[in-house]
Amino acid sequence: MSLIVGTLLSFNFVEAQNKPETLSEDAAWCWFSGPRAIYRHNGKAEIVTGWITKDGTLQAALLNYIEGASQVQTIAPQLEKDDHANPAFAELADKDVLLFCAKHYDHKVRVNRLKTDASSLEFGETVEHDIYDEEELKRYPYKRVTYANPFALSNENNRIYCFGRWTGFKPNITWSDDDGVSFEKSRVFITNIPFDGNNRPYVCYSSDGKSKIHILFTDGHPRNEPLNSVYYACYENGAFWKADGTKICDLKNIPFEPKDASVVYQATEENGRAWIYDIGSDRKGRPVVLYARYPEETKHLYHYAIFDGKKWIDNEVCNAGKWFPQTPEGKIEPEPHYSAGMSLNPLNPNIIYLSRDVNGTFEIEKQETRNHGKSWKVTPITQNSEYDNVRPVVPKNMKKGDVPVVLWMVNKKYIHYTNYDTGIDYFVDEK
Repeated sequence: MSLIVGTLLSFNFVEAQNKPETLSEDAAWCWFSGPRAIYRHNGKAEIVTGWITKDGTLQAALLNYIEGASQVQTIAPQLEKDDHANPAFAELADKDVLLFCAKHYDHKVRVNRLKTDASSLEFGETVEHDIYDEEELKRYPYKRVTYANPFALSNENNRIYCFGRWTGFKPNITWSDDDGVSFEKSRVFITNIPFDGNNRPYVCYSSDGKSKIHILFTDGHPRNEPLNSVYYACYENGAFWKADGTKICDLKNIPFEPKDASVVYQATEENGRAWIYDIGSDRKGRPVVLYARYPEETKHLYHYAIFDGKKWIDNEVCNAGKWFPQTPEGKIEPEPHYSAGMSLNPLNPNIIYLSRDVNGTFEIEKQETRNHGKSWKVTPITQNSEYDNVRPVVPKNMKKGDVPVVLWMVNKKYIHYTNYDTGIDYFVDEK
């Protein structure tokens, strides 16, 4: 591994309210492997993030978002030219940071560690974990590791959970009780019954870092599921739960079916199939969801849904336009449901950051609501951009005192998840 240390142009912190900055000119990420960025709670204003370059190199970055200083470390040269392979991060109780990575077509979960006392960005050597269970493979015969989503729970003696689309093409779960040194063999925890190996639910996760892991998922890929609906479940205290607190099953009794979870949105032909973009929770721990409906493939309707304790309150945010990949002339777009994306402020889910089509270019906006999404105050972050700005994210382990920072992809070219020339910009939202 190599370390590249650089300093971004210094900028005045107050002036930065209206000025996005560039973190990398060569970087891409997907939105189903995450958290893509986390705060590093070491007394400094630091964020750890990472990406895949256009030649497939896996890199991590450390950003001091007040000073504008950054460091970039190459973790694996030319790992895989595919944005699905971006890294995900977890901050542990001792403030070490673990980097998790799985290629789009992988058979291992790869882990690197950044020690809390490291004076610079120095992730250690890659440790590969074989997470397959042979008996589980007999029940769900499909062997591929894609995505990684790690979270540590302080209420479970700092157990580290990691989720991904692994055995059976289904959502899997594994965990470590020795601070990430070793992991249990993974188990399928969501599947249709009877098992269909062609079906693949997509999942977004978030956690309070204490006891809960919020799980937002779909029937499958909207390209393949004409009535792709949206579901919610929560892991806590060794069991999975619906939004209203009804138990779905214990961890020892997994898997469960999508129909066993809470239905956020039941797709119809009129309202369109759906896909998911982010999940968080309000101050009472109740889930808040961002997803998109596709009544037409050129009409991506962003939705904001919050559970009020009894029911989902679901409101449209805006029409974001069509897909963002740049479809070559004369070709049919293979990913017409690639919306430009949305992200919640983890501490204040009344604030979201989204990308939508503005006069033919995808721009980043901050939107705020005080009435569960019935109306929105809009503040532009990017304007009159030369290139599309997509897939915004706010670091997911935000704590009181952390300044909101939103990072996103800037697309000089994005034809496909294996054919791109993109970078990462960020904006410090002091307000």
